[in-house]
Amino acid sequence: MLTILGFTMIATFLVLIMLKKMSPIAALVLIPALFCVFVGKGAKLGDYVIDGVTSLAPTAAMLMFAIVYFGVMIDVGLFDPIVRGILKFCKADPLRIVVGTAVLAAIVSLDGDGSTTFMITVSAMYPLYKRLKMSLVVMTGVAAMANGVMNTLPWGGPTARAATALKLDASDIFVPMIPALAVGLLGVFALAYVLGRRERKRLGVLTLDEVLEPQETETVLVGAGGSGAGVKKAVRTGGSGSGTDADRSGGSDVADGSDASDEGDGFQGLDPNRATLRPRLYWFNALLTVTLLTAMIMEWLPIPVLFLLGAALALTVNFPHMPDQKARLGAHAENVLNVSGMVFAAAVFTGVLQGTGMVDHMAKWLVNNIPDGMGPHMAFVTGVLSIPLTYFMSNDGFYFGILPVLAEAGHAHGVTSLEIARASLVGQPLHMSSPLVPAVYVLVGMAKVEFGDHTRFVVKWAALTSLVVLGAGILFGII
Repeated sequence: MLTILGFTMIATFLVLIMLKKMSPIAALVLIPALFCVFVGKGAKLGDYVIDGVTSLAPTAAMLMFAIVYFGVMIDVGLFDPIVRGILKFCKADPLRIVVGTAVLAAIVSLDGDGSTTFMITVSAMYPLYKRLKMSLVVMTGVAAMANGVMNTLPWGGPTARAATALKLDASDIFVPMIPALAVGLLGVFALAYVLGRRERKRLGVLTLDEVLEPQETETVLVGAGGSGAGVKKAVRTGGSGSGTDADRSGGSDVADGSDASDEGDGFQGLDPNRATLRPRLYWFNALLTVTLLTAMIMEWLPIPVLFLLGAALALTVNFPHMPDQKARLGAHAENVLNVSGMVFAAAVFTGVLQGTGMVDHMAKWLVNNIPDGMGPHMAFVTGVLSIPLTYFMSNDGFYFGILPVLAEAGHAHGVTSLEIARASLVGQPLHMSSPLVPAVYVLVGMAKVEFGDHTRFVVKWAALTSLVVLGAGILFGII
């Protein structure tokens, strides 16, 4: 019964948010509460919720202060060179922009933190997507998949969990998987190319000058929200055919700051005159960020503590006056509230799922229904199961609760723990879009994308990417 109720609860949640019948926060809270009553454990709902909140509180704190920290770094211009480099590469070509999104997300993912990756990627790419009227779910989907593949780095989490759960060395798991993961990342880039071609066909191609430097105006870049910078009118001009390009892009011939504001495009981070820039402190901010990321990787302090200290230091040094600090906190308050609220709502979902025992029964049902003939192929089975299980479960639940069971089943048929551990990494491209992953709410929140729209778009492509990694692992004899 718990198995059926567990799957029904997850299916109900996904259907309601994908059909936009409920907001994600409301669905994450009300649906598990209702099913907790169905299970007959409504009296323990409070305990389950408190347990869930307690387990996710450090994550919520980390996200809150990480958003403030990277928001300040974006305000002061730390990432402006990256944005300019991407602009130079992309040249207002939708194909290049989508591919650039995948490349940027993959590079930034080297720090091992999904929230950081999404904040930097969206901050850099969002203005281009909005100005060219490109599909924002393409941006969130490509970024999530690229980060999902890179999330398998030993310091990213899943590999370390698998090594701990099965008492193995993380390098023995990860290093042989590099060729398969590289194929998966190439698959993401290929998908980005296909999606980019689709966007190019829909919108056409503009030159960078037509988008950012019209001939009839002095400046095209609109001011960042709350920066106090002025907004100047931008007129789309150029040689012959510019009107056609404008029509294909879905924009009018004249776009001004009020239009951008009405659309909420927040075309920020590129205004060279915004009041929050701190060019004299650029190398201090760069050193602070490198030190912070190094401390994260080396685990000198817990990540929430590092971001708390980093945010406080960044605010104090870059904005020594109290009114300026309050203005920066206010500018990023919406993102902080949206993300932290979503995390605590997800705590209700995970608390009920785990507290009632539904997740354990679901996992055991799946394992017990593996045909006996599949025993010698338990690595393959583990790879396939990792795709849905890491989507519906937290990484902790899968790697510490389910993986040891799969490894024991593999031992009985001569399959080594190393093969099982490597196969368990296959589902990460889809896992990063799971409603139980706090970082995904940073992604959709900053991109102003409905979670249901992101889910509808990304699930099929992320599952395909996971299968590509699995297929490459089998082909190379790794799994």
